[in-house]
Amino acid sequence: MESIQNFFGTVDIWQVLSSFIFLIAIIDPFGNIPVTMAIEERGVKISAWRVCLASLIILLAFLFAGEWILKLFGVQIEFFAIAGGFVIFLMALEMILDITIFKTTLDGEGSIVPLAFPMYAGPGAFTALLAITAEYSIASLCVSLLLCILVLYLVLIGTHWLTKYMGQTTLYIIRKFFGIIVLAIACKLMFGNMAAIF
Repeated sequence: MESIQNFFGTVDIWQVLSSFIFLIAIIDPFGNIPVTMAIEERGVKISAWRVCLASLIILLAFLFAGEWILKLFGVQIEFFAIAGGFVIFLMALEMILDITIFKTTLDGEGSIVPLAFPMYAGPGAFTALLAITAEYSIASLCVSLLLCILVLYLVLIGTHWLTKYMGQTTLYIIRKFFGIIVLAIACKLMFGNMAAIF
């Protein structure tokens, strides 16, 4: 019990807020609404709570095992953060410029594949999580992930309402705004960790 209190005692509200904005932009529940609706139109039944639970488990597992994986390959977290920042930089360009750099296929059916993995808890989220562990505490990132999953759940259950009342234009603007945020954070990750190394 005391260890749990000590763990969550390291939560920093500013770290939670900044990492939440970053991660929600990478997970991009608003931008993926059209994909979700297209999957439903193919007759695939989507369970919002299953998508969210699976995404949370996958992301938490990678958050806690990610550092061990880096040690296994002998890679310092700062170097991974630079590489991750570059990948996230490319993802931000996708969001801002409406281009496709990372080509993925959405084969399979159900709530787990392709929604939980690889769309929400996919390579982009993995890279982002490992990259920002260099700057944020694990406890703060856990809280951020919980908030992201809560937002994802609300978006999934309100997909049709959001599309109807917010409109495609509003969702498009939100995606562009988050793209700029992601681009700025990617630059911070790359140049900040370069400075730390040199």
